[in-house]
Amino acid sequence: MPRRALAEKRPLLLASIAAALGFYYLRWGPWPELYLIPLKGAAVGLLAIYLWQRHASPDARLLAWAFGAAALGDMALEIATDRLVGGLLFFAYHVMAMGAYLRNRRPRLTPSQKWAVSAMLLLTPVIAWFMPADRGQAANVALYALALGAMAASAWASVFPRYRVGAGAVLFLLSDLLLFAEMGPLQGHIVPQILVWPVYYLGQLLIATGVAQTLRKRDPELRIVAND
Repeated sequence: MPRRALAEKRPLLLASIAAALGFYYLRWGPWPELYLIPLKGAAVGLLAIYLWQRHASPDARLLAWAFGAAALGDMALEIATDRLVGGLLFFAYHVMAMGAYLRNRRPRLTPSQKWAVSAMLLLTPVIAWFMPADRGQAANVALYALALGAMAASAWASVFPRYRVGAGAVLFLLSDLLLFAEMGPLQGHIVPQILVWPVYYLGQLLIATGVAQTLRKRDPELRIVAND
């Protein structure tokens, strides 16, 4: 979609992308962290509003609430000295998103799809368990990762397009695995600092747009904004 069309027809998406890019680049500069917190929250928070305004179905509304929780979680991770509050908010995101995906699960999965779903569900918490250098955190990280893996697995098994919503959920999973690695094998390494935010945000953007487009095509009577 041309830039002008995006600005005219999808102003919330354009604002969200601008906020995400602004946070990513400005955090490397001399800007005080306090000013970057609402910018970070706005990136996914605007996607929540986008979902709410694009479709009036329970699935769109549930995912909008999930994205709202994720936006709060993004800000909480910048404010709190530990990651407990942010982790709980993202746990809530995974549960709500999983609920929407399970309401829209595919009637049948191919063997390769079943393997992918099983791998995400089972391997994610196992990998997460071994990541923290502080073994006292391993159980909490693995519990969170169980919800993370279940969210990604349910997205992959849903009727939503795999190469948008499914891929977005997998990107979300990868970004969190990088965060876990920062607690152990990649502690102090620059790779998580560079990749976590863009991988996470791209995943959320793909999920939001993929879900909205699918629901608007499937249930046009519940559209709220002008036609796609």
